[in-house]
Amino acid sequence: MGIRIYDSMKRTTVPFETRDPGKVSMYVCGPTVYNLIHIGNGRTFICFDLIHRYLEYRGYEVTYVRNYTDVDDKIIERAEVEKVPPDTIARKYTEAFEEDMRALGGEVPDLTVKATEHVAEMVAAITGLIGNGSAYATDEGDVWFSIESFDGYGKLSGRSIEDLRAGERVEPHAGKRHPLDFSLWKAAKEGEPSWESPWGPGRPGWHIECSVMSEKYLGMGFDLHGGGSDLIFPHHENEIAQAEGLHEGQTFVRHWLHSGMVQMEAEKMSKSLGNVVLARDVAERYGGEQTRYWALAGSYRSQPVFSEAALRDATQAYERWKTFLEASRHLLGERMPQGSWPRTRTDDEIAAAAGYVTRFIDAMDDDFNTAGGYAVVHDLVSEGNRILERAQSGGDEHIQNLIEIIDPFLELTGVLGFAFPSGTGDNGELVGGLLDFLLELREEARAGKAFDRADAIRDRLISLGVSIEDTAAGTRWRI
Repeated sequence: MGIRIYDSMKRTTVPFETRDPGKVSMYVCGPTVYNLIHIGNGRTFICFDLIHRYLEYRGYEVTYVRNYTDVDDKIIERAEVEKVPPDTIARKYTEAFEEDMRALGGEVPDLTVKATEHVAEMVAAITGLIGNGSAYATDEGDVWFSIESFDGYGKLSGRSIEDLRAGERVEPHAGKRHPLDFSLWKAAKEGEPSWESPWGPGRPGWHIECSVMSEKYLGMGFDLHGGGSDLIFPHHENEIAQAEGLHEGQTFVRHWLHSGMVQMEAEKMSKSLGNVVLARDVAERYGGEQTRYWALAGSYRSQPVFSEAALRDATQAYERWKTFLEASRHLLGERMPQGSWPRTRTDDEIAAAAGYVTRFIDAMDDDFNTAGGYAVVHDLVSEGNRILERAQSGGDEHIQNLIEIIDPFLELTGVLGFAFPSGTGDNGELVGGLLDFLLELREEARAGKAFDRADAIRDRLISLGVSIEDTAAGTRWRI
């Protein structure tokens, strides 16, 4: 049937149809780089990283664009606190964001674009909006978008202008014609970054950057626009108004996808509420891949509750996958498959695939259902552990069966973005050899009934972070 997605605009699940056959144009709203990201921000970007990976796996040629908002009121305010220029703040937190995403297993998009590098294009778009009556300039040098000029305003959020006006607290502003009119250009204030424009020095409003940059790199009618569900209104609603107001009669985006917000008990995690947990703190405490496991364990549209118990459960489940992989690698040695899972899966390959791969694709084709995808991998690992027990007892047939099940394990977990780092750094082979040698000494001590010595070796390894598991087929270890 192909991929089906929940389209936020249509409010239902629909077939994923692209503008150009075999290609996907994808834009995701990135961070405003004024602070470290919290785990809720991190989860949003992990979810769209997974969607990007899966679309490529399914054979699409994907152009993935993500932006940095590197000029904004929050950046200016942070610069005053840290007593440095705003561009220093933007660079500092851009680098921090990229570091955090690497820790969480996030791939770099095909294009990362910055607002400050596209001000000329924004000025041109604003000029066009003023020219066709969609926007107006004030005597103070500000420019506002007139929401009453756009008949479709509210179609993404599903609310009328009257409902939006009643539900929003909008600050009055000199020269503003309607309470919901939004800023396209802000007149310069002393000490703030500014650019020249036909309306005087100033800087672009937040909303104009994404509609301008996405159109520049992907064109009108691009396939997929994503972001957190908190961006539906006003940010994405305003993007639509700007783009379609400028290009009358054209559709801005074919499909809208929105990830759910992480909850702290009964409320959304947000910097403004002060109830945030930094993504890097979670990754440092539990591990980047363990955190990624938690982030993708439910639907991208779900609203998971962040808690220590949830992270512990995710860590235990992830470690079950990793233990199976490390035990298989330990047994197979040079015969261990190297994880050459296909970057894409064509329709013919899917038709020819059987078992776990087909089940995984069936689950993930249903609106990127990672919960279903995880269930398939867990079933695979359960069977793999049974085969592993038999293979440890000897027999080429069992060894071959283990190799055959490791292949889809590496393929499916690779699509999900897991690399299972050994934790032994660049000296993995040396460390593994030393651990095997110590466990051989432990076995010799046990065989000679020197149980105190055997227990001392075990306890010392455990204190160093090495988990020891004695099984009927032999001793396993993992870091």
